[in-house]
Amino acid sequence: MIDKSSLSKAQTFSILAGAAVMLSLAMGMRQSFGLLQISMIRDVGITAAEFSLAIAIQNIIWGVTQPFVGIMADRHGARPVAVTGVAVYGLGLLLMRYADANWMVTLGMGVCIGLALSCTASNIAMNVTARTVSVAKRSVAMGAVSAAGSLGLTLASPMAQGLMAMSGWRMALVGFLGLACVMLPAALMAGKADQIERDVHVGAAQSVIEAVREALGHKGYRVLAIAFFVCGLQLVFITTHLPTYLDICGLDPSVGSTALALVGLFNVLGSYLFGWLGGVYSKRALLGGIYLLRSLCIAIYFSLPPTPASTLVFAAAMGTLWLGVVPLVSGLVVHLFGLRYMATLSGIAFFSHQVGSFLGAWGGGLIYSSLHSYDLAWQLAVAIGVAAGLFQMRMNVQPSARLMAASAQ
Repeated sequence: MIDKSSLSKAQTFSILAGAAVMLSLAMGMRQSFGLLQISMIRDVGITAAEFSLAIAIQNIIWGVTQPFVGIMADRHGARPVAVTGVAVYGLGLLLMRYADANWMVTLGMGVCIGLALSCTASNIAMNVTARTVSVAKRSVAMGAVSAAGSLGLTLASPMAQGLMAMSGWRMALVGFLGLACVMLPAALMAGKADQIERDVHVGAAQSVIEAVREALGHKGYRVLAIAFFVCGLQLVFITTHLPTYLDICGLDPSVGSTALALVGLFNVLGSYLFGWLGGVYSKRALLGGIYLLRSLCIAIYFSLPPTPASTLVFAAAMGTLWLGVVPLVSGLVVHLFGLRYMATLSGIAFFSHQVGSFLGAWGGGLIYSSLHSYDLAWQLAVAIGVAAGLFQMRMNVQPSARLMAASAQ
């Protein structure tokens, strides 16, 4: 084990770069699956509701497994978890590539990709980042990794659309398999954080069960987790259903792929911005503000007839507010309970996020299949977003009694 203060700048950069690339590609591909929906419905013979259910299963699998993956990362390190996740991600893409029935789509895009994201996406990347940098630089570093991680969508979305236009959606998945191969060395680089000593001697020693019990007994943590539900619902509703919504409205398919790429581009700015702001201003107020602003953007966009220009403006605004929540939520978890069980406790909060993602994907498809309109879906997304934002702003941010006692000593 080595102390983080003895890391050279090159060593620190390589670990953070590995975490960012792994996160970037994992999320970039996952957020581009909506572009495949229309073609897969036509060629595989599935319905919009079945496609949406596969995405919903992906999100709920991601959420259910994240706490357990967090426990494994806290106990055994990030490297074995991340490498396993990359392998499972590739398996999921292969199943999608050769899918000729709904069960293959559900198993590949739903179960395998969901499990893989638990091992390679934001929770593990933020855990690696928090272990690698000092407390003073933690919020900015998490914002920077989250920002760099947003670039995957600007690569994956246009690439998928281009390959689909030339050779069909199955070739787009071949391109995704190539990106999954790049994730492997990135996971190995990020896994070097396992060699860094953890800040485990803050407050009384705990078992993982005691840490979970402490977190669930904290009112602020419960508010944080419940409000995180809305984040998942709003974002997955947009990435899954925006391309179909634009197709219904008669816009060119390239508008959808460009919009998703723009989300990724502006997310770079937003993630770094909110990571920096989180080190200066109240994290709970910033989180609540993000939920309220997102709801306002959704309400304005979907209440007016969409145009290419309005869609791109909407994408830029939502991109700025996209993953800025990640460094804020992770930072609050560390603030409340310390670093020792960060991956576990962030994973439990993330389960709530993924329940929202499940409803955003599946519920949006179900509402559209039943009513032939997305109106009710976006109206519900706005209503609960406003409620969550207001509750988040009143969250209790006092550290746990264990950390308070340690601070007093």
